[in-house]
Amino acid sequence: MNVAKELITWYNENGRDLPWRQTNDPYIIWLSEIILQQTRVEQGLPYFYRFVEKYPDVKSFANADEDDLLLLWQGLGYYSRVRNMHKAAKMVIAKFDGNFPSKYDEVIQLTGVGEYTAAAISSFSINETRAVLDGNVFRVLARFFGVDIAINSTVGKKKFQQLANELICDSQSGIYNQAIMDFGATVCKPKAPKCEICVLNLECVALQEGLIDQLPVKNKSKPSRNRYFNYFIVERDEQILFSKRGDDDVWANMYEFPLIESDRELSMMELQNDPLYQSHFKGVEIAPCGETIKHILSHQNIYARFYKVVDKLNNIKKNPSWNYYNSDNLDKLAKHKLIFSFINKYFMN
Repeated sequence: MNVAKELITWYNENGRDLPWRQTNDPYIIWLSEIILQQTRVEQGLPYFYRFVEKYPDVKSFANADEDDLLLLWQGLGYYSRVRNMHKAAKMVIAKFDGNFPSKYDEVIQLTGVGEYTAAAISSFSINETRAVLDGNVFRVLARFFGVDIAINSTVGKKKFQQLANELICDSQSGIYNQAIMDFGATVCKPKAPKCEICVLNLECVALQEGLIDQLPVKNKSKPSRNRYFNYFIVERDEQILFSKRGDDDVWANMYEFPLIESDRELSMMELQNDPLYQSHFKGVEIAPCGETIKHILSHQNIYARFYKVVDKLNNIKKNPSWNYYNSDNLDKLAKHKLIFSFINKYFMN
């Protein structure tokens, strides 16, 4: 069986009609690829349109204010992606005279671009023979060839890259890469794959040997770290107190309510006796606002409590990163999902 030919034929008849597939502009392709990392197509599509409309070329992206980029990215998560994109766009201006590179060896130099993204951009834009490896491709290859080596192991990555390189069609590398990724996303799905209509089912090892649910294999990651965030909602004269996070932790440079982090979930009395609380909120009244919210990040579980603050005597001693903002202008602040979801629930009703 000529796997590449079968997949390309399937793709020409069944491939999804997506806007970034109508161009060979490496900037547009790069934009779509980074947005779709860790993101479903349905979720990423509106963001793609917004970014293309506001930043139609790499120069406009490079010249953008980071706060504006974060605000436009709000809700997608993994915010380091857009910060790295900003750095990459500036690199294109400085290193490539503003011309977004197409060749793999040049694209791979950009901040935030790994082997998969570089292969995708180079194959989609100039048909460079570079086989992509993403979650969908790993799954198709693991099942079709019956490979039970962990896809996130050194040996596994080498093995799957070898298989991918052997299958790719030199004359249609871009189409082939699109085909195998689309096939994995819509037919050879993680759960409930459509094996009955699969064009590869006659030679699929996993199907023949009953291994569909067992492949691909992935080594377990380290246990997630638990963190406990205590947020304080302070309103004054139709303004709300917000803090801007630093750049050395999750949600870098994004806005949230003033925060005290603890090593475990604290009772209200324990929180009020905390030294940081005493430094900033001594003499104020607080009341819980809602229940504890669990927010899951990669390798971190955030347990967040929100407290409404009543400061009748102006006892709050602000941290330098805390500032009051008009409540009518909150939509102009780039906030991470935990915060804007809370605001939408408790402030917008």
